[in-house]
This record gives sequence, structure tokens and C-alpha cells, in this order.
Amino acid sequence: MWNEVYSGDDYYYGTSPNDFLAEHIGKLSGRILSLAEGEGRNAVFMAEQGLDVWAVDGSETGLAKARTLAASRNVNFDTEVADLNDFAPPAGSIQGAVSIFAHLPGAARRQLHQRVEQALQPGGIFLLEGYSQAQLPRSTGGPKNPDMLFSLDELLKDFSNSDMLLGQEIEREVLEGRGHTGVASVVQLIMRKRG
Repeated sequence: MWNEVYSGDDYYYGTSPNDFLAEHIGKLSGRILSLAEGEGRNAVFMAEQGLDVWAVDGSETGLAKARTLAASRNVNFDTEVADLNDFAPPAGSIQGAVSIFAHLPGAARRQLHQRVEQALQPGGIFLLEGYSQAQLPRSTGGPKNPDMLFSLDELLKDFSNSDMLLGQEIEREVLEGRGHTGVASVVQLIMRKRG
């Protein structure tokens, strides 16, 4: 599915970074795992800020476009094609992780988040923005399966070894290419691993 979505000449979600990520980029340092990176807009931005980015996505087409975008901006980063349903980064291998509109079924999401928390070094930051369950009736983006939408309470259960720095469910204008357009209901979360 995602290879088809990303097969066009344009960038489906645009080439500018996610607003929430851009606002909080100063909290990230070192090696950063970017989940469901797609066509590279967020990875390119993070690399431009001097971060060591590891971009993971299930779509080879998306990551090929990410590398093209990176080359056009004179940055580079590691890419890996992987199914997030069973992706397991090595324990203690990253200083941060970013999840921007990375929606999986609930059980798979919980497992992924627990594996990512294990991969974070002590003090490492996890930053997420995604559609909340209140997004379901809207036509401005996101999955139509309620099990794939977020709630703040459920997300907090995924990170039992971390402290919340920011957590909120809000409505905001999301303008990201043709994939996300208009007022949306989102969850925004920043966690710091204890230790």
C-alpha cells in the first residue's frame, strides 16, 4: 500500500517537517530513530539540525525518495526497510526516537513502543504526534480503524520506564502535503526514559 502511496512525483506529506517535531527539536540529541519515516521530511530536518538519524519505514519507495530529498539538501542518514510490527532496535542503541503519525494496530503498537523504550539509553527522549480517537469522524487524515488511533492514557501505559514531559490531546490545523490537510484531533507526547 505505502509503495503505491509514495509512487507519485510529489511528496505525499510534503517536504517540510512536522510542526510538533520542529517545535521540540531542541530536546533531541545524538542517535535518533525515526519510525514510519516515509519520504524523509522529518529525517532530513533532523539531519539538518546535526542529529544522527536512523530512518525506518516499510516502504522502499518512500525511503528511496527520502534519500533523494536528503541529497538535495546535502545531508544524509541511515535508512532501513522494516515491518514495524516486528521491528526491534538493539537495547540501549539510541538517544531518542520520533514517531510522527505512525499508526499500528493496538497490540503491535504496544510491543513496538516497549521495544523502542528498551532501545533508548537512560535519559533518552521519545517524541510522538499522531491522530487521537476523536479523529475518527474527520476526513483530514489518519486511519479509519479505531484500534489504530491513539489515546494519551493508552500511550502512557506503553512507557512504564519513562516520565512524561508533555502529554496532551488537542485539535490543531495539520497541513502536511496532500496526506494531512485540515483541522485534526491529535495526541502529542514527549517521554524521557528514567535511569
